[in-house]
Amino acid sequence: MPPVKSIIYNRIPESDPALIARAAAFGIADLHEAMGGVAGRMCLMSPKMRPISAGQRVCGPAVTAYNYPGDNLMIHAALHLAQAGQVLVFTNGGSSQGALWGDVACGFAKKKGVAGVVADGAVRDTDALRELEFPVWATAISVEHPEKRGPGAVNVPVIVDGVLVEPGDIIAADADGVLVIPRKLLAHAVEGAEARAAFETKVRARIAAGELPLDILGMRQVIENLGIEQRDTTWEADRN
Repeated sequence: MPPVKSIIYNRIPESDPALIARAAAFGIADLHEAMGGVAGRMCLMSPKMRPISAGQRVCGPAVTAYNYPGDNLMIHAALHLAQAGQVLVFTNGGSSQGALWGDVACGFAKKKGVAGVVADGAVRDTDALRELEFPVWATAISVEHPEKRGPGAVNVPVIVDGVLVEPGDIIAADADGVLVIPRKLLAHAVEGAEARAAFETKVRARIAAGELPLDILGMRQVIENLGIEQRDTTWEADRN
């Protein structure tokens, strides 16, 4: 159950660093597909969660913080606890009230070696964030003043842009969006992504040799099996 009062947990569960490094070699598209049709969709944040700059990539364990709308006290506690390579994951329920993140905190995070920030809420100082070249994803941009009174919590399970994030879950993010990989699914996601990458390498080689994607991927047979009608004419001619 979620805490009924403000609380800060100083530690997160750990995952194998070598496995995280293997996951970091892939974009979130491969990891998402490798997780399957159910888990892959449940763990993918919506298109509202966008990178502040082009070319951003992170893959690391989540340090979570829940903040009351209009308040960002707990992001400071989370930033204090975060270690190099970890990803700060903030939410205030998705409200644009009170910026959760800005350039001063960002400069300190970069100094500590924190990998990046994912914020379900507003961030500000976006030009400065880009200059710092620190990866940030957010659902909103607003300069609105944040209070620092709480309530809130650090390193508890949180819902971020509709997705459950538990402390220590792996956050994989790039230009396509943000994916949460539960710790128990990390090995499965990595192995699936590696198999998918190997398959796509073969597909690209076959395309280069002159084969058609429709045949390589078996889509021609799928169309036939579904009984989809194909007509050798235009829609205008068919209409007349």
